[in-house]
Amino acid sequence: MSVAATPVKPQDHQSGPESRGDRLSRWEPENEAFWAAGGSRLAWRTLTITTANLTLAFVIWFLVSALVVRLPAIGFQLSTSQLFWLAAMPGLAGGTLRLVHMFLTPIYGTRAVVGWSTLSLLLPAVGWFFAVQNPQTPFAILMGLAFLAGLGGGNFSSFMPSTSLFFPKRLQGTALAIQAGIGNFGVSVVQFVTPWIITVTLFGGATFLGEAQVLTKNGVETPVYLQNATAVFIPFIAIFGLCALAFLKSVPVTAKFREQLDIFRSRHTWSMTSLYMMTFGAFAGLAGTFPLLIAKCYGGLENAPDPLAFAFLGPLVGSLLRVVGGPLSDRFGGAKVTQVAGLGMVACAASIPTFTTPDSMAQFPYFIIAMLGLFAFSGVGNASTFKQMPMIFPPRQAGGVIGFTAAIAAYGPFVFGMMFAGAFAAYGNPNVVFYGLAVFFAFNVALNWWMYARRGAATPC
Repeated sequence: MSVAATPVKPQDHQSGPESRGDRLSRWEPENEAFWAAGGSRLAWRTLTITTANLTLAFVIWFLVSALVVRLPAIGFQLSTSQLFWLAAMPGLAGGTLRLVHMFLTPIYGTRAVVGWSTLSLLLPAVGWFFAVQNPQTPFAILMGLAFLAGLGGGNFSSFMPSTSLFFPKRLQGTALAIQAGIGNFGVSVVQFVTPWIITVTLFGGATFLGEAQVLTKNGVETPVYLQNATAVFIPFIAIFGLCALAFLKSVPVTAKFREQLDIFRSRHTWSMTSLYMMTFGAFAGLAGTFPLLIAKCYGGLENAPDPLAFAFLGPLVGSLLRVVGGPLSDRFGGAKVTQVAGLGMVACAASIPTFTTPDSMAQFPYFIIAMLGLFAFSGVGNASTFKQMPMIFPPRQAGGVIGFTAAIAAYGPFVFGMMFAGAFAAYGNPNVVFYGLAVFFAFNVALNWWMYARRGAATPC
C-alpha cells in the first residue's frame, strides 16, 4: 500500500481536509480535530451521494426479478427453467463483476468509480426498456441483458470499501449499515414500483414510451406498459451518476493490484467470506427468487396471490434490519450480533418447508412470516459481519476484504436460482434447498462462535 499524502505540518492538525483535484491531500478520520474540522462533514456527504447511487445499483441488479414473473403473461414463451435462469443470471454477473470492483477504489478513487459505474447502468436499463416490448425477443438476448443487470451488483464491492475508508472505526458499523441497508432498499423499490408503474402511461404514453402490451390473468386482458419498469429509473441513473462525478472526492489511499492480494493470506478473509455468504448471500439469493417461489408454491391455488404484491416485503424487512443492525453492532460487538442472527436464520430456514406444499391459501400467511423472519435475521447479520471486518483488518485491507466477501456473496441470486430450479425439477418443491440452508447456517454459527464470539476467542470482534 502507498499513501499519497502531503507532509503535514504540526499546525495543520487543526485543519480539515484539502484536495488537489478530486484527490484529498490527506485523510485522518481517527484524528478527532481533523474529523471535527471538516472530515465528518465530507464523510457524511460522501455517504449520502454514494448511498443514493448504490440504491439505483440494486434497483437495476434486481430489475429482472420483477420482470420475469410478468413476461409469460404478456406473451413470452419461457419455460420454468428459463425463468429461473433469467432471475439467476444477474447474480452470476454481479458476483463476477464484484471480483473486479474490489480492486478499483484504491486504483482510480471514489469519484471516478462511483460516477462511471452508475452511468454504466444505463446499458441494462435501456436494453430492457426495448426488449420487454417484443415477446419475440430471443432468449439469448434476454440472458445477455440479464447479465448486464449484474453491473448493478458489481458496484457494491467498490462503493462499500470506499465508504469504509472515510469513517473512523467507531462509526464504521453504523456508516456501512446505513449505506448497505438503504442501498438494499433498491430491491424493494423495483419490486414494489413495477406492479403499478406498468399500468400507467408516462410522458405521453404509447406515443413516447412504446406501445401497450396485453397482460392476461384469469381470462381478463389488461393493457400494461412493462417498459415503464425501467424507463422510470433512467433519468435518476443519469442525474445521480453525474452528481457523483461533480461532488465526490477520493481519499489519499492508493494500492496497485498486486499489493491488494495480501488479504488472501489471512484465514479471516475466508471465514468472513463464509459468514457473509450466510447473511448477504441468503438475502440476495432469496430476494432474487422470492417472487418465483411464491408463484411456484402458491400460484396454482384458488385466489392465488400476486407474487410482486408480497415479494418486495422480504428485501424491505432485510434492509430495515440492516440499518438497525449497524448501531447494535457498534454497541455490542459484531460477532455477538452475528451469532444471534445466525441462530435465527437456522430456525427460519428449517421451518419454511412446512409451508411450501400447501393445500390451500390458509398456509400462505405462515409461509410469508417464515420468509420475512429469514430476511430479517439476514439483514441484521449483513450489518454485523461488516462491523467485524474493519475490526479485524487495517483500513485498506478491510476495504479489500469487504469487497471480496461481497463479491462471493453476490453469487447468491445465481446459486439460489440454480438450486431452486433443480429442486423444483427433481421434487416439485424447494424443501431440499431450505434444509440444506439450515445446515449451512448452523455451520457458520459454530464458525463464528469459535473464531470470534466465544469468551477467550483469539480474535474477538
